[in-house]
Amino acid sequence: MSTTNYPLLERIHDPADLRRLSRADLKLLAGELRAFVLESVSQTGGHLSSNLGTVELTIALHAVFSTPQDRLVWDVGHQTYPHKILTGRRERMGSLRQLDGLSGFPQRAESEYDTFGTAHSSTSISAALGMALAARQQGVQRHCVAIIGDGAMTAGMAFEALNNAGVADANLLVVLNDNDMSISPPVGALNRYLAQLMSGNFYTRARDVGKNVLKNVPPLLELAKRLEQQAKGMVVPATMFEQFGFNYIGPIDGHDLDSLIPTLENIRDLQGPQFLHVVTKKGQGYKLAEADPVAYHGPGKFDPKIGLVKPATPPKQTFTQVFGQWLCDMAEQDARLVGITPAMREGSGMVEFEQRFPGRYYDVGIAEQHAVTFAAGMACEGVKPVVAIYSTFLQRGYDQLIHDVALQNLPVVFALDRAGLVGADGATHAGAYDIPFVRCIPNMAMACPADERECRQLLTTAYEQDHPVAVRYPRGAGVGAVPLASLEGLPYGKGEVRREGRRIAILAFGTLLYPALQAAQGLDATVVNMRWAKPLDTELLLRVAATHEAIVTVEEGAIMGGAGSAVCEALNAAGVLRPVLQLGLPDTFVEHGDPARLLALQGLDAAGIERAITARFNATQAGHNGRAAA
Repeated sequence: MSTTNYPLLERIHDPADLRRLSRADLKLLAGELRAFVLESVSQTGGHLSSNLGTVELTIALHAVFSTPQDRLVWDVGHQTYPHKILTGRRERMGSLRQLDGLSGFPQRAESEYDTFGTAHSSTSISAALGMALAARQQGVQRHCVAIIGDGAMTAGMAFEALNNAGVADANLLVVLNDNDMSISPPVGALNRYLAQLMSGNFYTRARDVGKNVLKNVPPLLELAKRLEQQAKGMVVPATMFEQFGFNYIGPIDGHDLDSLIPTLENIRDLQGPQFLHVVTKKGQGYKLAEADPVAYHGPGKFDPKIGLVKPATPPKQTFTQVFGQWLCDMAEQDARLVGITPAMREGSGMVEFEQRFPGRYYDVGIAEQHAVTFAAGMACEGVKPVVAIYSTFLQRGYDQLIHDVALQNLPVVFALDRAGLVGADGATHAGAYDIPFVRCIPNMAMACPADERECRQLLTTAYEQDHPVAVRYPRGAGVGAVPLASLEGLPYGKGEVRREGRRIAILAFGTLLYPALQAAQGLDATVVNMRWAKPLDTELLLRVAATHEAIVTVEEGAIMGGAGSAVCEALNAAGVLRPVLQLGLPDTFVEHGDPARLLALQGLDAAGIERAITARFNATQAGHNGRAAA
């Protein structure tokens, strides 16, 4: 990417170069850095609003602290584009979130300045505290800083770490980047804490006394009102965070280098846990993003002069949209239904549901553990909870899934979005492990729809059960199978034969059914749409095994412990000996890139499936075509 319009920025190859600039030049650098972020993201796609909001804060942190010797831990890591640009990666920003390119999140393997990988939220304080205490144990003098957004601050893990840090008396700085928005607007008591405390009796009485004393002196009364507003920002947060043992400073303007740099310099010389409250604005400096930070949270490529525009041709309906429509339709039919999301209203397709059924919509904040147990509590009382959660984020509520839902056999539906590879967000967001970690839990079931139509139908089937069921579906659109308008389901735990062939049977779980059908053409193989990873349709499996020489399983999930493993277990339990080839995601983390390209690299496109089967079983093209099953 050209930097001809960035005379200061192109001189910054690492933070040491930045630290040689004057304060006046740092302000100019902030303007160039913000412009570069906007230009860069508009050409690659990626996270925009959050990064426009952290420009001055990033500059100030690198100007004051001796990075990488001093540790910066960003939370959540999608706000680190300015950090990447200032730490020697400016010329590689054109490769952002692409195969073999820069990650969209901090990545230790990418740079020594990325001290900790933070793509799931609310981990920074724990990690930075660990670094601070390790430095103390090793006798190393360094500063450890956790930069955490106000959305991430709502999660319980952040407060667990605050509680520990205050007791440990560590030399730790926590910077709260308060922009009043995570991805969806933040919710919960923490965001209302200031308002509630300031409306308490003590503050109310004090305010009333002041008004009575000053009511006859209007200029002083007006001054008192202004001071009261400032006091709300200074006194109340200190009340909370100082109870954890932190020295609270702030709030200060996160876009004012003349405030940020001297404050950070003063904090740098203090001992013990410090808490700096910084107020920033998402989308800062780009009016369109300031006006609609949600829309510009993670845009694709666009023209900054024009902004986001709707495509001329309407895109195919996504699985997320299919879920959102099903949720609204089922809610109309069944008044017991409630929808729950851990701070992913937009990403999980629940905007319309919230608008139409506000009293049955629950955004619990970035709190996956709480979301799962909250759903369990509702299910105990006869309510029908549907938890919309990314596959990768359900990992954070795993104990609750086992102990609070499955052990009590409660009828909770888990709509697992982003199952399988997710493309540009990479390994941290991939839903690779849900089949293994769900199917091993008693009472749990797992549905794997092959397309949009089946997704709607299997959501209905899941909802009709009297025990917990997860339905996994990928990011984006499928083959374009139009969902039925009705709410009819599919048989529970049953698959179907989609193509009759010979010798080899391909058992597909989920959307890889369609590349499996393509591969089968050249192999004259049978293809089975299994639909359920648990319960497995063992009757269909054994019937297919009896009439074929070999079995192939295909899934967009981890091979180890996955649906293919379930097939092997079932065959073994029945005493049936058949060679089985398991195709899926290998025992490695798959990094970011174009989703179709990533699948091809894992051998999970049609050509890869055919190639693997041919190599394993020496299969050759038959002289006749198979018969499509009715």
